[in-house]
Amino acid sequence: MIPERATSASPSAALLAFEEHVATVTLNRPGRLNAIDVAMAYRLRDVARELATHPEIRVIVIEGAGPAFCAGGDIDVFVQHLGNMTPIVTELLTAYHEFVALLAGTPKLVLTSVHGAAAGAGLSLAFLGDLCIAADDARFTPGYAMLGVSPDGGGTVGLVRAVGARRALQIFLAEDQVSAAQALEWGLVCKVVPASALADETSRLARRLARTEPAAAAATKALIRRSSSTDLHDQLEAEMTSLTDCMASPSFEAAVRRFVGGRPAEGGAS
Repeated sequence: MIPERATSASPSAALLAFEEHVATVTLNRPGRLNAIDVAMAYRLRDVARELATHPEIRVIVIEGAGPAFCAGGDIDVFVQHLGNMTPIVTELLTAYHEFVALLAGTPKLVLTSVHGAAAGAGLSLAFLGDLCIAADDARFTPGYAMLGVSPDGGGTVGLVRAVGARRALQIFLAEDQVSAAQALEWGLVCKVVPASALADETSRLARRLARTEPAAAAATKALIRRSSSTDLHDQLEAEMTSLTDCMASPSFEAAVRRFVGGRPAEGGAS
């Protein structure tokens, strides 16, 4: 186990902002195309811990400052440690994995907003969210095979969830780069917008997602995630249990009453 170094995190490496039910994480090393170094990894670990203390947050947005979303791992870190990579990579990823685990496992909705380059770990991060909105200038570059390494940063989780094992293998091993248009066709992104409109469209979509009741969002995510490894009978039982649990909440009754214009539901209490 790599010991934690409290002084390793750089608060400016990733910014965290809150607006009502939306938290926005901004990767903030624009001069390095938001490449992930040890300081950013520790900062993102701290961001994950802080987000865990905000139960009111319903949507987490991940974006990048400057001309790119994220260029992946900082190549300068690798150059400085050639010949002895294991300690520094283990330290970096041990810290970063806490952030990855939050995004992969949270019941909150995670929206990634991608422009410019999303390479290596940046590609993995882009597709680790539940939804990805992309600017028309977004470029998704696997990069791993070119360096003779395997994917990291949750890439084999998010990409497989999004497009399945065969397409994930194609992207990681047989594609040099995937355009925003191709990513949309393959279902990797939900929407492609002009680069100049990305911020507004991301905000609009985040607000739309934040209107979803947290219990409904969490239940929907849980059902979808288990569906590929659950037989039909068990999945249908899980759907029924989840549905009735949601229906037992006050928010469901309020939603029904709004839907019928304030009238009591037929057969319900007056």
